Amino acid sequence: MEQLPYLKKITLKRDQVISFNEFPFTIPAINKFDSLEFDKKITIFVGENGSGKSTLLEAIAVGLGFNAEGGSKNFNFGTRNTHSQLHECIRFSKSFKKFRDGFFLRAESFYNVATNIDELDEQPISPFLSVPDIKEGYGGKSLHHQSHGESFLSLMINRFFGNGLYILDEPEAALSPTRQLAVLSRIHQLIEKESQFIIATHSPILMAYPNAQLLQINASGISPIHYKDTEHYNVMKAFLNNPESMYQELFAK
Repeated sequence: MEQLPYLKKITLKRDQVISFNEFPFTIPAINKFDSLEFDKKITIFVGENGSGKSTLLEAIAVGLGFNAEGGSKNFNFGTRNTHSQLHECIRFSKSFKKFRDGFFLRAESFYNVATNIDELDEQPISPFLSVPDIKEGYGGKSLHHQSHGESFLSLMINRFFGNGLYILDEPEAALSPTRQLAVLSRIHQLIEKESQFIIATHSPILMAYPNAQLLQINASGISPIHYKDTEHYNVMKAFLNNPESMYQELFAK
């Protein structure tokens, strides 16, 4: 039996869904979902806004024990309970080998994670204990004292150390194209260190990771898709190849 991926399969326990007429089961892709196998060390969800990418990713993260707003399994803060109960209706099939490191990076609530780290570091501790600040594991500098993009990259370089399961929801949100390439390089380094990634993204750069399991989420459900068949790739390519023509079409009266 292969050790990786750590998460091998998720299955919707349809008999435990109270109503398919309530959120999140009203999302077409979730409504039609039965099971999904993870057959690569990196799985990338692509799809339009509202397709259900983040909802599914959140359910995977929470079901595996991560905090709904992000962080490692050691984070248990919550600013507002807004996550769905989808995770309660999912069966998780895992490898016999457990991941040693893990993190749920959620772009929309990363500010809350950074705040929680600072708050924990500010709490008084016994003078008889020598405990390093939590931020030391994130590069030694408050994530709030870095730009949004710098803090994302610092997290991946300093906090992710391999043998881990990393769940990233739109990590490109704060990153320039150059930094996205840096993240792509760091992902590869961590995959070489026996890690698994599950990512939801709109970035054609991140989608381009070689041999990734690329899955499109839309009203028809969840299905494999080739990189150059994604709407993200084709729209970006068409725009960069001929922006003037795109302007004329967009701005036409």
